[in-house]
Amino acid sequence: MKILLLITTFFVVTACSPTIKVAPPKEPIEINLNVKIEHEIQIQVDKELEGLFDEDSGLF
Repeated sequence: MKILLLITTFFVVTACSPTIKVAPPKEPIEINLNVKIEHEIQIQVDKELEGLFDEDSGLF
């Protein structure tokens, strides 16, 4: 009797266990990057600073 109860309990427990499936997606993964990058570099040097960086100034 105990064996029959044990077997029945085993089948009930295994029948109620959740099933987990890992499958790849049907469509490919698409990453859309619509990015517009703009940059501007502006350098303005005063005439006094140009004099400091002259080769004849001896700074470097």
